Amino acid sequence: MRKAVIPAAGLGTRFLPASKSIPKEMIPVVDRPGIQYAVEEAVDAGLDQILVVTSRSKATMEDHFDRAIELEERLEVTGKTEQLEEVRRIAGMADIFYVRQKTPLGFGHAVGLARAFCEGESFAVLVPDEIVPDPGEGQTSLLEDMVRIHDERSSSVIAVQEVPMEDISSYGSIDPEEVAENLHRIKDMVEKPAVEDAPSNLAARGRYVFTSELFDALDKTTEGVGGEIQLTDAINLLAHERDVFALVYGGRMLDVGKKLDYLKATVELALMRDDLAKPFEAWLRKFLEDRA
Repeated sequence: MRKAVIPAAGLGTRFLPASKSIPKEMIPVVDRPGIQYAVEEAVDAGLDQILVVTSRSKATMEDHFDRAIELEERLEVTGKTEQLEEVRRIAGMADIFYVRQKTPLGFGHAVGLARAFCEGESFAVLVPDEIVPDPGEGQTSLLEDMVRIHDERSSSVIAVQEVPMEDISSYGSIDPEEVAENLHRIKDMVEKPAVEDAPSNLAARGRYVFTSELFDALDKTTEGVGGEIQLTDAINLLAHERDVFALVYGGRMLDVGKKLDYLKATVELALMRDDLAKPFEAWLRKFLEDRA
């Protein structure tokens, strides 16, 4: 598997007024735009052919992953070798393609636009609103584990996490059948159910690995919650026709799609950085002491 799809066509209304002129996915999280974390995660898992689903006024995402010759020349002349290497690395890390979602018809519709790109091959979907931190040296990532399960079982796999039941109406909820430790077969899946209707507190998060059969399920999917084509509904259709698995992920997944969660994620990621953790933590402790 070499292909990944990153849906990035949303209007980003939760980040207005900033997202009026800057794509939400380009808002920096520490020192890089949110979408770069998703691209790097895909590349680290061996997926180096990436389709970004965009929309009107999001050309800055294309610019970010393109060469910037004038900038590179300036960095070289001024001897800023480290920054030069980073800029060149971003432009060369993967083959990145783009397609526009011309009408906002939902998450499932956006993923469906990848059919021609995938050419009948299996593929991953990464939601850039959710950042999965690097697991550390010697450990496999969530996406690598999902690709492995897909290869072993020739089936689609989604990532789920346990959430408080009172929060389940913000997610897709699965009806699980355990087949191994932290691995379930999906019997049913419901998008944003009421608490009393949720089959479990296992909530779908923003990482998926699909066989090409998902596209046939999307073709059969009608408008769902919000009048949109929901990916959850397509997964449910697929799960009723053949095995679809859910991997329970116990690690950190940082949501940057909401303002408060974005601030929390920025702090967490900064504290994971070797170059920032100590001075930032020292400042943060003093700041909180001064406010006490």
